[in-house]
Amino acid sequence: MLRRVMTLVVALALLVGLGYGSLSLPVPYLVAAPGLTLNTIGETERGSVIEIDGAESYEHDDGMLSMVTVQYAGGPQHRLDLLTVVTAWLSPTQAVLPEELLFPAGRSLEEVSQRQTVQMNSSQTNATAAALTQLGMAYEAVPVVSGTVEGMPAHGVVESGDVIVAVDGESVPTQGGDDPETPVGSAAVVEMVGAHEPGDTIGLTLERDGEAVEEEITAAANDTGDAAVGVLVADQMDFPVDVEITVGDIGGPSAGMMFALGIMDRLSEEGLTGGADVAGSGTITADGRVGGISGIPQKMVSAQRDGAEYFFVAAESCSQVADSAAYGELEVVRVETLTDAVEALETIRTGEGELPRCE
Repeated sequence: MLRRVMTLVVALALLVGLGYGSLSLPVPYLVAAPGLTLNTIGETERGSVIEIDGAESYEHDDGMLSMVTVQYAGGPQHRLDLLTVVTAWLSPTQAVLPEELLFPAGRSLEEVSQRQTVQMNSSQTNATAAALTQLGMAYEAVPVVSGTVEGMPAHGVVESGDVIVAVDGESVPTQGGDDPETPVGSAAVVEMVGAHEPGDTIGLTLERDGEAVEEEITAAANDTGDAAVGVLVADQMDFPVDVEITVGDIGGPSAGMMFALGIMDRLSEEGLTGGADVAGSGTITADGRVGGISGIPQKMVSAQRDGAEYFFVAAESCSQVADSAAYGELEVVRVETLTDAVEALETIRTGEGELPRCE
């Protein structure tokens, strides 16, 4: 009997030891927590977050237009233990995510960081174009080929550095700033090519090394079944003003909408906020479309913690709103375009009308 009791005690001790030891094992998960907020129309130790040269700019003493971030812990070189992950999973303000969402297999930490930096720079350029369009300030967007998709019709025909001058003999519009509904540059190219059906022949007029090149390409179908030729196009922008945005080491594209609103506020004699504290998150395209992003539950907590009254969210991200611990503490405003965001700010300033909300 004594031997059986001792065996049971030893077995239980081993089980407890194994259980405790497993809690300290590293696991391939990330923990997302509320991050910092940064008022795009405010100041940092380095000066104004947004500085504009080439046009008169304004500083307004009240109100905020804050970008919001998520703070991530973990990663391939800094794996979290199971106990930390379980604790975060039980937290109402944190989320547990698979590691590959931020660190795809085969990509180094340096590559991920570089991609985040490229996305941030692109979002600032797009925000400037979208803001100037809202304000009716002209700029030029020249569509330049940055690459082609292997296996698609344009691969091996169109070259990086080519300027797309015309599609089917129709000039690609490059003058922006007139109308938010009129695409220019790369957006116009996508629309002009997409107006065809897969199997159609599309004529491209290119400028290559200063000379005109004519190519006829048979369109294929992309992932959504629309016509495409497999050309990757980036706009070479020429703005009438110089916009410098300083946010430190923050990367990614999710502050685009708030950058655009911040630029508009700087260029507007009357502030956009009417003294309200507004935060938000969403990507922006040069033609002013606001796109969804992840991390909305944690960003809402950050915004509410730092005094925001309103939170602007892309319509695509509305499904995340109810998962936030700050749900019900903020007025959440749904936006699809920069025009929607500007109109919502006018409603907040005047108190007239209703704000669009996530259903």
